[in-house]
Amino acid sequence: MNAAQSSLTREADCPPHDPECKHLAGLRAVALLEMLKGLLGLTAGFALFSLLHKDIGDVAENVIEFLHLNPAHRFVQNFLQAADRVSDKKIVAIACVGFAYAAIRFVEAYGLWHARAWAEWFAIISGSAYIPWEIIEVVKHHSGIRWAVLIINIFVVLYMIYVRWDTLHERSIREELTADTLQATGYRDTVKGNNT
Repeated sequence: MNAAQSSLTREADCPPHDPECKHLAGLRAVALLEMLKGLLGLTAGFALFSLLHKDIGDVAENVIEFLHLNPAHRFVQNFLQAADRVSDKKIVAIACVGFAYAAIRFVEAYGLWHARAWAEWFAIISGSAYIPWEIIEVVKHHSGIRWAVLIINIFVVLYMIYVRWDTLHERSIREELTADTLQATGYRDTVKGNNT
């Protein structure tokens, strides 16, 4: 089975002992996580579009009232001031960023679901890019959610590195075995040809 065929492997064609399929369940779990991120980006984009042509300051005040926050608190005051500065152009720009993020996550999820090598490399690179920022956020603001995000991201990156390493290692072993088999077969054929 060549690399192109192995990347197109389907679950029905994947017995658990097949080395081409041993990472499929893990890759699909990561794909579901990426799909969830994409859905969150999509939801945020649509939520922002729903705010077009509305007074964002009023919306912010309603949110603060709904959450029973103290309007005199410094954080709440900063939030209200930021909401007053938001224009429709900024909303559209941020919503488009959310849609682009969602599209990237959906493409990555598709690639991981189908065990594509490019998606595995992309998951390693994109996940690694977030880790320094996530560490800074954990140091600045200790919270369970930030710790969970950091730990999950580190786990996913390490798992994807392991998958790529294991896949490349398995491929090199198969290539060596194939080369050895061809060499041994060629040698036997040469000996048989000389004996006749």
